[in-house]
Amino acid sequence: MQKFFYFIALSIFFTSTVFSQEAKFKAVSVGFYNLENLFDFERDTTIWDTEFTPWGKKVWTEEKYNEKQANMAYVISQLGLDVTPAGVSILGVCEIENKRVLEDLVKQNALKDRNYQIVHRDSPDRRGIDVGLIYNPLHFTFLDVEMENIDFILDDGDTLKTREIMHVKGILDGDTTHVLVNHWPSRSGGEKRSAPRRNKAAEKVKEVVDRLKSKNPDVKVIVMGDLNDDPTSRSTKSILQAKGRVKDVKSSADMFNPMYDPYRRGLGSNAYRDNWSLFDQIIVSPGLLDKENDGYFYYKAQIFNKKYLIQRSGQYKGYPFRTFSGDKYQAGYSDHFPVVVYLVKKV
Repeated sequence: MQKFFYFIALSIFFTSTVFSQEAKFKAVSVGFYNLENLFDFERDTTIWDTEFTPWGKKVWTEEKYNEKQANMAYVISQLGLDVTPAGVSILGVCEIENKRVLEDLVKQNALKDRNYQIVHRDSPDRRGIDVGLIYNPLHFTFLDVEMENIDFILDDGDTLKTREIMHVKGILDGDTTHVLVNHWPSRSGGEKRSAPRRNKAAEKVKEVVDRLKSKNPDVKVIVMGDLNDDPTSRSTKSILQAKGRVKDVKSSADMFNPMYDPYRRGLGSNAYRDNWSLFDQIIVSPGLLDKENDGYFYYKAQIFNKKYLIQRSGQYKGYPFRTFSGDKYQAGYSDHFPVVVYLVKKV
């Protein structure tokens, strides 16, 4: 089994001094990718998916669906290869319509040899878009999944249901690991007006993480998703207490956000009106920062923004190369870049 992990030699700095120790580590990569409306091409009368049908606004045909699937699979096949030749061990995804599209995804030519398995549950979202998880069973053993509801009471008293938080528990090469996959409410209506919904989602994540930490302060938790907020937003920085530097993680209540530094340097995973945001984030608990433990700990993070994923011309030049420009199909990938974190452990 270990042949699927990459053994690397690197210098890990254990203190702020110049002291370093050369050692061998094995690494795994964990990622997240917003797949930009990966819908099938058939009508589902229980959700609002008419635009993604052959007769809908997007003229979404089987041919286009198959091309989109192949594009998504190729990108996923390339994630993590910089450090882990076996690719990502765990990948959270969002903007998927149903279980079928995930099943079709892992069967694509670019991925089928990895035997990826999936975790999926239907969401109460009225458009039917869900979150999901893909994992390599050689690296990660799935144990359980629990869906955490987030309901909002509107001004008229009605309840608005949104995407649930998927809480997956498993064993990552001997380490019990919890993965929370998120797709928080959008900024529709404006950032300020919509912020309370994302803050409530963050509160739910915080509740779950705190519950896990109360049982084991060193628990290994990975929070990932399209949060529709940046690393400096109140939802992530204050509610989740996600710090931008490891040295600022001073209590078990804190988290570490590896995406803070890239964001500070002007990098992003999605763009809107010529402004970059880093909505796609992977945040880890203090249990994944302890370099003295026998299991995995955080090594580095990456925004996967390869040249072929960037729009070369037109209205969205320089943006992520998306599938649609409005309702015009352009055979791209996604309007978001994937993000990856690497975890290492001593051997």
